[in-house]
Amino acid sequence: MKINTNRWNKIRYTLYAPGYDILGKIFFSSRKKSIYNLNIQPGEKVLIIGVGTGLDLEFTPKNCLVVATDITPSMIERTIKRNKVIGLSLEALVMDGQNLAFSNESFDKVILHLILAVIPDPVACLKEVERVIKPGGKISVFDKFVPKNQRVSLIRKILNPITSALFSDITRNFESMASQTSLKIEKDIAADFKGKFRILLLSK
Repeated sequence: MKINTNRWNKIRYTLYAPGYDILGKIFFSSRKKSIYNLNIQPGEKVLIIGVGTGLDLEFTPKNCLVVATDITPSMIERTIKRNKVIGLSLEALVMDGQNLAFSNESFDKVILHLILAVIPDPVACLKEVERVIKPGGKISVFDKFVPKNQRVSLIRKILNPITSALFSDITRNFESMASQTSLKIEKDIAADFKGKFRILLLSK
């Protein structure tokens, strides 16, 4: 039986929503650095997939247009509430990151923070990003992946059914996922927990 499904993600993240910010703030520095790498310009249209409670909003420039999506309605509600204080030009939508309801080449920048290790089909998500971003557009990724050029360890394989059910997959290889698209890796920076998390900058 497949554990990591959209239905299960909606259930668990609805339960996690009230306390999500407590753990989410651990990664503030990496979120900020990842978004800074995008060099968002005035008037650009920015897509945040898997926005959660909106922890990325405070690092996003106010002179751009932001569209934020998440599959969990309670997360979108918290994002909208957070933005009432921050004041971005924001449209927040309940949407599946594997099947985006946007036109081709409609965004300048995309933010993928802590979503590719959670979403059931990360390759489908990346292909959708590739579709909706403009040529020359940039994508920031911050997440946990198997270290580059390393195989998935036995302990990861053993623990993954548990971690996938509770929070995220720990066996995903970013290079393997990205190779199924034409997206190019421009930067790869070791981040939290001694590099178990990485910040990547991609371009189309």
